[in-house]
Amino acid sequence: MEGADMLFKLLLLSLVLLSCTSHGNAGVTSTFVRTEWPSVDIPLENEVFAVPKGYNAPQQVHITQGDYDGKAVIVSWVTIDEPGSNKVRYGLSEGKLDLTAEGTVHNYTFYNYKSGYIHQCLIEGLQYDTKYYYELGDGDSSRRFWFRTPLSIDPDAPQKFGIIGDLGQTYNSLSTLEHCKQTGAETILFVGDLSYADRYQYHDVGVRWDSWGRFVERSTAYQPWIWSAGNHEIEYFPYMGEVIPFRNFLQRYPTPYLASKSSSPLWYSVRRASAHIIVLSSYSPFVKYTPQWEWLNEEFTKVDREKTPWLIVLMHAPIYNSNDAHFMEGESMRVVFESWFCRYKVDIIFAGHVHAYERSYRISNIKYNAPNGPSYPVPDKSAPVYVTVGDGGNQEGLAQRFRDPQPDYSAFREASYGHSTLEIKNRTHAIYHWNRNDDGKRIPTDSFVLLNQYWGLNRRRRKLKKNHLHSVLSDFPLSLVV
Repeated sequence: MEGADMLFKLLLLSLVLLSCTSHGNAGVTSTFVRTEWPSVDIPLENEVFAVPKGYNAPQQVHITQGDYDGKAVIVSWVTIDEPGSNKVRYGLSEGKLDLTAEGTVHNYTFYNYKSGYIHQCLIEGLQYDTKYYYELGDGDSSRRFWFRTPLSIDPDAPQKFGIIGDLGQTYNSLSTLEHCKQTGAETILFVGDLSYADRYQYHDVGVRWDSWGRFVERSTAYQPWIWSAGNHEIEYFPYMGEVIPFRNFLQRYPTPYLASKSSSPLWYSVRRASAHIIVLSSYSPFVKYTPQWEWLNEEFTKVDREKTPWLIVLMHAPIYNSNDAHFMEGESMRVVFESWFCRYKVDIIFAGHVHAYERSYRISNIKYNAPNGPSYPVPDKSAPVYVTVGDGGNQEGLAQRFRDPQPDYSAFREASYGHSTLEIKNRTHAIYHWNRNDDGKRIPTDSFVLLNQYWGLNRRRRKLKKNHLHSVLSDFPLSLVV
Protein backbone atom coordinates (compact mmCIF):
# COMPACT_ATOMS: atom_id res chain seq x y z
CA MET A 1 0.00 0.00 0.00
CA GLU A 2 2.86 2.31 0.90
CA GLY A 3 4.52 1.58 -2.45
CA ALA A 4 1.35 2.39 -4.36
CA ASP A 5 1.01 5.64 -2.44
CA MET A 6 4.60 6.56 -3.33
CA LEU A 7 3.94 5.82 -7.02
CA PHE A 8 0.88 8.06 -6.91
CA LYS A 9 2.92 10.89 -5.40
CA LEU A 10 5.60 10.53 -8.06
CA LEU A 11 3.00 10.64 -10.83
CA LEU A 12 1.30 13.66 -9.31
CA LEU A 13 4.64 15.43 -8.95
CA SER A 14 5.38 14.79 -12.62
CA LEU A 15 2.05 16.27 -13.60
CA VAL A 16 2.55 19.35 -11.47
CA LEU A 17 5.96 19.88 -13.06
CA LEU A 18 4.34 19.71 -16.48
CA SER A 19 1.57 22.11 -15.57
CA CYS A 20 4.00 24.64 -14.13
CA THR A 21 6.38 24.35 -17.13
CA SER A 22 9.60 24.29 -15.20
CA HIS A 23 11.38 23.47 -18.40
CA GLY A 24 14.49 25.60 -18.79
CA ASN A 25 16.19 24.44 -21.98
CA ALA A 26 14.74 20.96 -21.91
CA GLY A 27 13.17 21.08 -25.38
CA VAL A 28 13.87 18.29 -27.86
CA THR A 29 14.56 18.67 -31.58
CA SER A 30 14.24 15.25 -33.14
CA THR A 31 16.79 14.37 -35.78
CA PHE A 32 14.40 11.93 -37.45
CA VAL A 33 13.38 13.04 -40.94
CA ARG A 34 11.86 10.57 -43.35
CA THR A 35 9.88 10.94 -46.53
CA GLU A 36 8.29 7.57 -47.22
CA TRP A 37 6.89 8.44 -50.64
CA PRO A 38 7.32 11.36 -53.04
CA SER A 39 5.21 14.40 -52.15
CA VAL A 40 3.07 14.22 -55.28
CA ASP A 41 -0.64 13.67 -55.55
CA ILE A 42 -1.83 10.13 -56.18
CA PRO A 43 -2.91 9.67 -59.84
CA LEU A 44 -6.65 10.02 -60.37
CA GLU A 45 -6.95 6.50 -61.75
CA ASN A 46 -5.74 5.00 -58.45
CA GLU A 47 -8.23 2.87 -56.55
CA VAL A 48 -8.22 5.24 -53.55
CA PHE A 49 -10.26 7.65 -55.70
CA ALA A 50 -12.59 4.97 -57.10
CA VAL A 51 -16.10 6.11 -57.98
CA PRO A 52 -18.65 3.83 -56.28
CA LYS A 53 -20.42 1.40 -58.58
CA GLY A 54 -23.94 1.96 -59.82
CA TYR A 55 -25.85 4.69 -61.58
CA ASN A 56 -25.82 7.94 -59.61
CA ALA A 57 -24.34 6.21 -56.56
CA PRO A 58 -23.72 8.58 -53.61
CA GLN A 59 -20.06 9.51 -53.16
CA GLN A 60 -17.86 11.87 -51.11
CA VAL A 61 -19.90 11.04 -48.00
CA HIS A 62 -18.97 12.92 -44.85
CA ILE A 63 -20.56 13.77 -41.52
CA THR A 64 -20.02 16.49 -38.96
CA GLN A 65 -21.73 17.47 -35.73
CA GLY A 66 -25.03 19.18 -36.48
CA ASP A 67 -25.83 21.02 -33.26
CA TYR A 68 -24.22 22.50 -30.15
CA ASP A 69 -24.38 19.45 -27.86
CA GLY A 70 -23.86 16.36 -30.03
CA LYS A 71 -27.43 15.10 -30.60
CA ALA A 72 -27.45 15.89 -34.33
CA VAL A 73 -25.29 15.23 -37.38
CA ILE A 74 -25.09 16.80 -40.82
CA VAL A 75 -24.73 14.17 -43.53
CA SER A 76 -23.32 15.36 -46.87
CA TRP A 77 -22.88 13.49 -50.14
CA VAL A 78 -22.66 14.04 -53.89
CA THR A 79 -24.51 12.45 -56.80
CA ILE A 80 -23.14 12.93 -60.29
CA ASP A 81 -25.77 11.95 -62.88
CA GLU A 82 -28.87 13.58 -61.43
CA PRO A 83 -30.08 14.96 -58.09
CA GLY A 84 -31.73 11.71 -57.02
CA SER A 85 -33.13 11.28 -53.53
CA ASN A 86 -32.18 13.84 -50.89
CA LYS A 87 -33.36 11.64 -48.01
CA VAL A 88 -31.34 9.77 -45.40
CA ARG A 89 -32.82 6.52 -44.11
CA TYR A 90 -31.44 5.62 -40.69
CA GLY A 91 -32.08 3.46 -37.64
CA LEU A 92 -30.65 1.57 -34.70
CA SER A 93 -30.04 -1.69 -36.57
CA GLU A 94 -28.67 -2.41 -39.99
CA GLY A 95 -31.79 -4.30 -40.94
CA LYS A 96 -34.29 -1.71 -39.74
CA LEU A 97 -33.76 1.78 -41.14
CA ASP A 98 -37.19 3.01 -40.10
CA LEU A 99 -36.39 6.72 -39.67
CA THR A 100 -36.06 9.31 -42.42
CA ALA A 101 -34.62 12.82 -42.66
CA GLU A 102 -34.87 15.03 -45.71
CA GLY A 103 -32.13 17.42 -46.77
CA THR A 104 -31.34 19.93 -49.48
CA VAL A 105 -29.57 19.61 -52.80
CA HIS A 106 -27.64 22.16 -54.85
CA ASN A 107 -24.77 22.49 -57.29
CA TYR A 108 -22.44 25.27 -58.38
CA THR A 109 -19.86 26.22 -60.97
CA PHE A 110 -16.25 27.20 -60.44
CA TYR A 111 -14.72 28.65 -63.60
CA ASN A 112 -15.75 26.02 -66.21
CA TYR A 113 -16.13 23.19 -63.70
CA LYS A 114 -19.67 22.21 -62.73
CA SER A 115 -20.08 20.31 -59.49
CA GLY A 116 -22.21 17.26 -58.94
CA TYR A 117 -25.39 17.51 -56.93
CA ILE A 118 -24.41 18.25 -53.34
CA HIS A 119 -26.79 16.90 -50.69
CA GLN A 120 -26.80 18.10 -47.09
CA CYS A 121 -29.13 16.64 -44.50
CA LEU A 122 -29.51 17.46 -40.81
CA ILE A 123 -30.51 14.52 -38.60
CA GLU A 124 -31.73 15.80 -35.22
CA GLY A 125 -33.00 14.32 -31.96
CA LEU A 126 -30.47 11.49 -31.79
CA GLN A 127 -29.80 9.50 -28.63
CA TYR A 128 -26.43 9.88 -26.93
CA ASP A 129 -23.91 7.03 -26.98
CA THR A 130 -25.76 5.16 -29.71
CA LYS A 131 -24.68 3.54 -32.95
CA TYR A 132 -26.81 4.51 -35.94
CA TYR A 133 -26.85 2.97 -39.39
CA TYR A 134 -27.77 5.10 -42.39
CA GLU A 135 -28.40 4.64 -46.08
CA LEU A 136 -28.11 7.03 -49.03
CA GLY A 137 -29.24 6.71 -52.64
CA ASP A 138 -31.76 4.52 -54.42
CA GLY A 139 -32.06 0.90 -55.44
CA ASP A 140 -28.96 -1.04 -56.37
CA SER A 141 -26.87 2.15 -56.16
CA SER A 142 -27.70 2.82 -52.51
CA ARG A 143 -24.89 2.75 -49.96
CA ARG A 144 -24.86 2.13 -46.21
CA PHE A 145 -22.68 3.55 -43.45
CA TRP A 146 -22.81 4.03 -39.69
CA PHE A 147 -21.82 6.51 -36.98
CA ARG A 148 -21.87 6.65 -33.20
CA THR A 149 -23.10 9.61 -31.19
CA PRO A 150 -21.01 10.85 -28.24
CA LEU A 151 -21.78 10.40 -24.58
CA SER A 152 -24.05 13.02 -23.06
CA ILE A 153 -22.53 16.28 -21.85
CA ASP A 154 -20.83 15.36 -18.58
CA PRO A 155 -17.53 16.42 -16.95
CA ASP A 156 -16.28 12.82 -16.77
CA ALA A 157 -17.46 11.67 -20.19
CA PRO A 158 -14.50 10.14 -22.08
CA GLN A 159 -13.87 10.95 -25.74
CA LYS A 160 -10.97 10.17 -28.07
CA PHE A 161 -10.11 12.76 -30.69
CA GLY A 162 -7.86 12.35 -33.69
CA ILE A 163 -6.15 15.52 -34.89
CA ILE A 164 -5.10 15.95 -38.52
CA GLY A 165 -3.92 18.96 -40.49
CA ASP A 166 -2.76 19.86 -44.01
CA LEU A 167 -3.74 16.47 -45.38
CA GLY A 168 -3.84 16.65 -49.18
CA GLN A 169 -4.06 13.52 -51.33
CA THR A 170 -0.58 11.98 -51.63
CA TYR A 171 0.63 8.55 -50.54
CA ASN A 172 1.86 10.22 -47.35
CA SER A 173 -1.68 11.54 -46.85
CA LEU A 174 -3.04 8.02 -47.25
CA SER A 175 -0.59 6.74 -44.63
CA THR A 176 -1.75 9.40 -42.17
CA LEU A 177 -5.41 8.66 -42.83
CA GLU A 178 -5.01 4.90 -42.41
CA HIS A 179 -2.91 5.25 -39.27
CA CYS A 180 -5.42 7.61 -37.68
CA LYS A 181 -8.21 5.10 -38.35
CA GLN A 182 -6.22 2.50 -36.38
CA THR A 183 -6.24 4.64 -33.22
CA GLY A 184 -9.96 4.22 -32.58
CA ALA A 185 -10.51 7.97 -32.56
CA GLU A 186 -14.22 8.74 -32.29
CA THR A 187 -14.07 12.28 -33.66
CA ILE A 188 -11.55 14.01 -35.93
CA LEU A 189 -10.47 17.60 -35.28
CA PHE A 190 -9.25 18.92 -38.62
CA VAL A 191 -7.09 22.06 -38.48
CA GLY A 192 -7.37 23.19 -42.09
CA ASP A 193 -5.96 22.68 -45.60
CA LEU A 194 -8.06 19.86 -46.98
CA SER A 195 -7.60 18.92 -50.63
CA TYR A 196 -4.83 21.21 -51.90
CA ALA A 197 -6.93 21.54 -55.04
CA ASP A 198 -5.73 25.14 -55.27
CA ARG A 199 -2.42 23.74 -56.51
CA TYR A 200 -4.27 23.05 -59.78
CA GLN A 201 -5.86 25.38 -62.33
CA TYR A 202 -9.15 25.85 -64.11
CA HIS A 203 -11.34 22.75 -64.39
CA ASP A 204 -8.88 20.60 -62.43
CA VAL A 205 -9.51 22.55 -59.22
CA GLY A 206 -13.01 21.10 -58.95
CA VAL A 207 -11.84 17.66 -60.07
CA ARG A 208 -9.36 17.50 -57.19
CA TRP A 209 -12.00 18.57 -54.68
CA ASP A 210 -14.06 15.61 -55.89
CA SER A 211 -11.15 13.17 -55.68
CA TRP A 212 -10.33 14.30 -52.14
CA GLY A 213 -13.93 13.78 -51.06
CA ARG A 214 -13.78 10.17 -52.25
CA PHE A 215 -10.30 9.75 -50.75
CA VAL A 216 -11.29 10.66 -47.17
CA GLU A 217 -14.71 9.00 -47.26
CA ARG A 218 -13.19 5.89 -45.62
CA SER A 219 -13.16 7.97 -42.41
CA THR A 220 -15.50 10.94 -42.93
CA ALA A 221 -18.55 8.74 -43.56
CA TYR A 222 -18.18 7.11 -40.14
CA GLN A 223 -16.42 9.56 -37.79
CA PRO A 224 -17.60 13.16 -37.58
CA TRP A 225 -14.92 15.61 -38.68
CA ILE A 226 -14.93 19.04 -37.02
CA TRP A 227 -13.80 21.33 -39.84
CA SER A 228 -11.62 24.43 -39.78
CA ALA A 229 -10.42 26.23 -42.90
CA GLY A 230 -6.81 26.96 -43.90
CA ASN A 231 -5.11 29.16 -46.45
CA HIS A 232 -5.47 26.52 -49.18
CA GLU A 233 -9.25 26.86 -48.89
CA ILE A 234 -9.13 30.59 -49.78
CA GLU A 235 -8.69 29.94 -53.53
CA TYR A 236 -8.47 33.53 -54.69
CA PHE A 237 -8.01 33.21 -58.47
CA PRO A 238 -8.48 36.55 -60.29
CA TYR A 239 -7.07 35.06 -63.51
CA MET A 240 -9.99 32.62 -63.50
CA GLY A 241 -12.55 35.20 -62.41
CA GLU A 242 -12.93 33.41 -59.06
CA VAL A 243 -12.43 35.97 -56.28
CA ILE A 244 -14.83 34.87 -53.52
CA PRO A 245 -12.72 33.31 -50.73
CA PHE A 246 -13.46 29.78 -49.45
CA ARG A 247 -16.05 29.17 -52.16
CA ASN A 248 -15.38 25.47 -52.81
CA PHE A 249 -15.00 24.73 -49.11
CA LEU A 250 -18.22 26.46 -48.09
CA GLN A 251 -20.23 24.79 -50.86
CA ARG A 252 -19.11 21.32 -49.80
CA TYR A 253 -18.38 21.27 -46.06
CA PRO A 254 -21.15 22.66 -43.83
CA THR A 255 -20.58 23.45 -40.16
CA PRO A 256 -23.12 23.92 -37.32
CA TYR A 257 -22.21 27.57 -36.89
CA LEU A 258 -25.77 28.79 -36.27
CA ALA A 259 -26.03 26.52 -33.22
CA SER A 260 -23.34 28.60 -31.49
CA LYS A 261 -24.81 31.89 -32.76
CA SER A 262 -21.89 32.54 -35.09
CA SER A 263 -22.41 34.69 -38.17
CA SER A 264 -20.05 32.61 -40.31
CA PRO A 265 -19.45 28.90 -41.01
CA LEU A 266 -15.72 29.61 -40.63
CA TRP A 267 -15.81 30.15 -36.87
CA TYR A 268 -18.09 28.31 -34.46
CA SER A 269 -18.09 25.99 -31.47
CA VAL A 270 -19.52 22.65 -30.38
CA ARG A 271 -19.73 20.73 -27.15
CA ARG A 272 -18.93 17.02 -27.33
CA ALA A 273 -18.94 14.74 -24.27
CA SER A 274 -16.73 16.62 -21.77
CA ALA A 275 -15.13 19.00 -24.29
CA HIS A 276 -15.99 22.49 -25.47
CA ILE A 277 -14.36 22.96 -28.89
CA ILE A 278 -13.88 26.40 -30.42
CA VAL A 279 -12.98 26.74 -34.10
CA LEU A 280 -11.35 29.99 -35.25
CA SER A 281 -10.60 31.30 -38.74
CA SER A 282 -7.02 32.49 -39.22
CA TYR A 283 -7.93 34.09 -42.55
CA SER A 284 -11.04 36.04 -41.60
CA PRO A 285 -10.95 39.42 -39.81
CA PHE A 286 -10.44 38.92 -36.07
CA VAL A 287 -9.29 42.26 -34.64
CA LYS A 288 -11.40 44.16 -32.15
CA TYR A 289 -15.02 44.84 -33.13
CA THR A 290 -15.01 42.42 -36.08
CA PRO A 291 -17.69 39.68 -36.14
CA GLN A 292 -15.23 36.93 -35.19
CA TRP A 293 -13.85 38.96 -32.27
CA GLU A 294 -17.33 39.82 -31.01
CA TRP A 295 -18.47 36.21 -31.29
CA LEU A 296 -15.44 34.76 -29.44
CA ASN A 297 -15.75 37.37 -26.71
CA GLU A 298 -19.30 36.17 -26.12
CA GLU A 299 -18.59 32.45 -26.60
CA PHE A 300 -15.93 32.31 -23.89
CA THR A 301 -18.51 33.50 -21.35
CA LYS A 302 -20.73 30.52 -22.27
CA VAL A 303 -18.09 27.90 -21.49
CA ASP A 304 -19.18 25.96 -18.39
CA ARG A 305 -16.17 24.06 -17.04
CA GLU A 306 -18.41 22.30 -14.51
CA LYS A 307 -20.10 20.52 -17.45
CA THR A 308 -17.42 20.59 -20.18
CA PRO A 309 -14.09 20.96 -18.36
CA TRP A 310 -11.96 20.48 -21.48
CA LEU A 311 -11.56 23.68 -23.50
CA ILE A 312 -9.96 23.08 -26.90
CA VAL A 313 -9.28 25.64 -29.64
CA LEU A 314 -8.63 24.91 -33.32
CA MET A 315 -6.99 27.31 -35.77
CA HIS A 316 -4.84 27.01 -38.86
CA ALA A 317 -1.85 29.35 -38.46
CA PRO A 318 0.06 28.50 -35.25
CA ILE A 319 0.63 31.19 -32.66
CA TYR A 320 3.92 29.68 -31.47
CA ASN A 321 6.15 28.19 -34.15
CA SER A 322 9.93 27.81 -34.28
CA ASN A 323 10.08 26.56 -37.87
CA ASP A 324 11.40 28.83 -40.62
CA ALA A 325 8.23 28.02 -42.55
CA HIS A 326 5.49 30.55 -41.74
CA PHE A 327 7.50 31.95 -38.84
CA MET A 328 5.52 34.63 -36.94
CA GLU A 329 2.49 34.39 -39.25
CA GLY A 330 0.25 33.79 -36.23
CA GLU A 331 1.59 36.78 -34.32
CA SER A 332 -1.34 39.10 -35.08
CA MET A 333 -3.87 36.57 -33.76
CA ARG A 334 -1.67 36.01 -30.71
CA VAL A 335 -1.76 39.74 -29.90
CA VAL A 336 -5.55 39.80 -30.16
CA PHE A 337 -6.55 36.54 -28.45
CA GLU A 338 -3.71 35.24 -26.25
CA SER A 339 -4.83 37.10 -23.14
CA TRP A 340 -8.26 35.48 -23.50
CA PHE A 341 -6.72 32.04 -23.89
CA CYS A 342 -4.96 32.55 -20.55
CA ARG A 343 -7.85 34.24 -18.79
CA TYR A 344 -10.24 31.43 -19.65
CA LYS A 345 -7.55 28.77 -19.14
CA VAL A 346 -7.76 27.03 -22.51
CA ASP A 347 -6.30 23.53 -22.13
CA ILE A 348 -4.77 22.98 -25.56
CA ILE A 349 -4.68 24.70 -28.96
CA PHE A 350 -4.21 22.75 -32.19
CA ALA A 351 -2.97 24.39 -35.40
CA GLY A 352 -1.58 23.30 -38.76
CA HIS A 353 -0.05 25.31 -41.63
CA VAL A 354 3.56 24.38 -40.85
CA HIS A 355 4.29 20.98 -42.39
CA ALA A 356 6.02 19.57 -39.34
CA TYR A 357 5.19 18.71 -35.74
CA GLU A 358 5.83 20.89 -32.70
CA ARG A 359 4.57 21.10 -29.12
CA SER A 360 5.09 23.95 -26.69
CA TYR A 361 5.25 24.19 -22.94
CA ARG A 362 2.60 26.27 -21.17
CA ILE A 363 3.86 29.76 -21.96
CA SER A 364 2.49 33.20 -22.75
CA ASN A 365 3.65 36.60 -23.93
CA ILE A 366 0.79 38.63 -22.48
CA LYS A 367 2.87 40.81 -20.15
CA TYR A 368 4.67 42.61 -22.96
CA ASN A 369 3.95 46.28 -23.58
CA ALA A 370 5.90 49.00 -25.35
CA PRO A 371 7.43 50.84 -22.32
CA ASN A 372 8.27 47.80 -20.20
CA GLY A 373 7.67 44.12 -19.57
CA PRO A 374 9.30 41.07 -21.17
CA SER A 375 9.10 40.89 -24.96
CA TYR A 376 9.40 37.12 -25.06
CA PRO A 377 7.29 34.15 -23.92
CA VAL A 378 7.60 33.11 -20.28
CA PRO A 379 6.24 30.10 -18.34
CA ASP A 380 2.59 30.60 -17.49
CA LYS A 381 0.54 27.89 -15.77
CA SER A 382 -2.67 29.56 -16.98
CA ALA A 383 -1.65 29.25 -20.63
CA PRO A 384 -2.58 26.45 -23.02
CA VAL A 385 -0.26 23.91 -24.59
CA TYR A 386 0.22 24.80 -28.27
CA VAL A 387 0.47 21.95 -30.78
CA THR A 388 1.30 22.29 -34.47
CA VAL A 389 0.22 19.22 -36.41
CA GLY A 390 0.41 20.37 -40.04
CA ASP A 391 2.16 17.16 -41.05
CA GLY A 392 -0.70 15.30 -42.71
CA GLY A 393 1.21 14.61 -45.92
CA ASN A 394 0.27 17.06 -48.66
CA GLN A 395 2.19 17.60 -51.92
CA GLU A 396 4.17 20.60 -50.66
CA GLY A 397 6.31 18.29 -48.53
CA LEU A 398 7.84 18.71 -45.08
CA ALA A 399 9.07 21.93 -43.48
CA GLN A 400 12.48 20.65 -42.41
CA ARG A 401 14.22 23.83 -41.25
CA PHE A 402 13.71 24.58 -37.58
CA ARG A 403 15.24 27.72 -36.09
CA ASP A 404 18.41 27.25 -34.06
CA PRO A 405 18.74 27.33 -31.11
CA GLN A 406 15.45 25.79 -30.12
CA PRO A 407 13.44 28.41 -28.19
CA ASP A 408 12.77 27.80 -24.52
CA TYR A 409 9.05 27.60 -25.17
CA SER A 410 9.40 24.66 -27.58
CA ALA A 411 9.12 21.24 -25.88
CA PHE A 412 9.38 18.88 -28.85
CA ARG A 413 9.64 19.28 -32.61
CA GLU A 414 10.16 16.97 -35.57
CA ALA A 415 9.81 17.26 -39.34
CA SER A 416 7.89 14.06 -40.11
CA TYR A 417 4.45 13.08 -41.30
CA GLY A 418 1.88 11.99 -38.74
CA HIS A 419 -1.19 12.84 -36.69
CA SER A 420 -2.18 13.27 -33.02
CA THR A 421 -4.72 11.81 -30.64
CA LEU A 422 -6.15 13.31 -27.48
CA GLU A 423 -7.93 10.78 -25.29
CA ILE A 424 -9.96 12.45 -22.55
CA LYS A 425 -10.21 10.08 -19.58
CA ASN A 426 -12.24 12.18 -17.14
CA ARG A 427 -12.50 15.76 -15.91
CA THR A 428 -8.90 15.95 -14.70
CA HIS A 429 -6.70 14.13 -17.22
CA ALA A 430 -6.27 13.32 -20.88
CA ILE A 431 -3.64 11.24 -22.67
CA TYR A 432 -1.96 12.87 -25.67
CA HIS A 433 0.06 11.15 -28.42
CA TRP A 434 1.72 12.37 -31.57
CA ASN A 435 2.12 9.43 -33.94
CA ARG A 436 4.78 9.41 -36.64
CA ASN A 437 4.28 7.62 -39.96
CA ASP A 438 7.34 5.35 -40.09
CA ASP A 439 7.89 2.52 -42.60
CA GLY A 440 4.17 2.02 -42.95
CA LYS A 441 3.70 1.83 -39.18
CA ARG A 442 2.17 4.18 -36.62
CA ILE A 443 4.88 5.10 -34.11
CA PRO A 444 3.87 6.98 -30.92
CA THR A 445 6.67 9.53 -30.65
CA ASP A 446 5.62 12.38 -28.34
CA SER A 447 3.30 11.49 -25.46
CA PHE A 448 2.24 13.05 -22.19
CA VAL A 449 -0.59 13.29 -19.68
CA LEU A 450 -2.46 16.58 -20.01
CA LEU A 451 -3.66 18.07 -16.73
CA ASN A 452 -6.97 19.89 -17.03
CA GLN A 453 -6.64 23.62 -16.44
CA TYR A 454 -9.86 23.93 -14.45
CA TRP A 455 -10.29 20.72 -12.47
CA GLY A 456 -6.68 19.58 -12.42
CA LEU A 457 -5.17 22.77 -11.05
CA ASN A 458 -7.98 23.12 -8.51
CA ARG A 459 -8.13 19.48 -7.46
CA ARG A 460 -7.63 20.13 -3.74
CA ARG A 461 -10.02 23.06 -3.59
CA ARG A 462 -12.70 20.98 -5.29
CA LYS A 463 -12.01 18.00 -2.98
CA LEU A 464 -11.49 15.44 -5.72
CA LYS A 465 -10.43 12.12 -4.28
CA LYS A 466 -6.91 10.84 -4.72
CA ASN A 467 -8.07 7.66 -6.44
CA HIS A 468 -9.79 9.78 -9.13
CA LEU A 469 -6.33 10.62 -10.46
CA HIS A 470 -4.75 7.26 -9.65
CA SER A 471 -7.48 5.32 -11.50
CA VAL A 472 -6.54 7.17 -14.69
CA LEU A 473 -2.78 6.90 -14.47
CA SER A 474 -2.63 3.29 -13.28
CA ASP A 475 -3.22 2.16 -16.87
CA PHE A 476 -0.19 4.04 -18.19
CA PRO A 477 3.55 3.57 -17.60
CA LEU A 478 5.54 6.34 -16.00
CA SER A 479 7.31 7.01 -19.32
CA LEU A 480 4.09 8.54 -20.68
CA VAL A 481 3.97 11.18 -17.92
CA VAL A 482 6.16 14.18 -18.78
